[in-house]
Amino acid sequence: MNELYYSRFRGNKEGQAGIAEFMRDKGVQKQYAPNSICFGCGPANTKGLRIESHRIENGLSLEFEPDVHHQAFPGMINGGIIGTLLDCHGNWTAAIALMDSNEYTEPPCTVTASYSVKLRRPTPLGSKLIITSQVVEIGDDRVSVDLLLEANGKICATGKGLFVSVKEGHPAYHRWN
Repeated sequence: MNELYYSRFRGNKEGQAGIAEFMRDKGVQKQYAPNSICFGCGPANTKGLRIESHRIENGLSLEFEPDVHHQAFPGMINGGIIGTLLDCHGNWTAAIALMDSNEYTEPPCTVTASYSVKLRRPTPLGSKLIITSQVVEIGDDRVSVDLLLEANGKICATGKGLFVSVKEGHPAYHRWN
């Protein structure tokens, strides 16, 4: 991850305005997979995180407000919750990127091939988390994504992921229907 990536959103009035505009729209999860039960991104999972990712230039953005049961220790968010937020958000970034690049009407079902998370500082409870993603590289059936999690204007975590579309016969193929 480099400063060019960070500067796309931090201190960039145009980028901030774009994020605010897309936050008012329905998230891609509700739009394309309203019956999904995924713990991180499934709108139908009442006990899940139920993230709502919104389109921005070359990626997605989301706002998330953690609950007290997301803590690792008093006042700080659990690293597994952070990993789930980044994983699901990155997966949806890939699905939307593949949909757009192939001019599909719906995103293909994608799964995580690999992802890594770097926890840069404790992520505080009581703060709105802003998570942004950027497509780094897109192939026929796979997308590399960079991820950034901020709280109170400070970078708390970064990540990278490789997400691939699956074909008929894969257990996750119909998971968004």
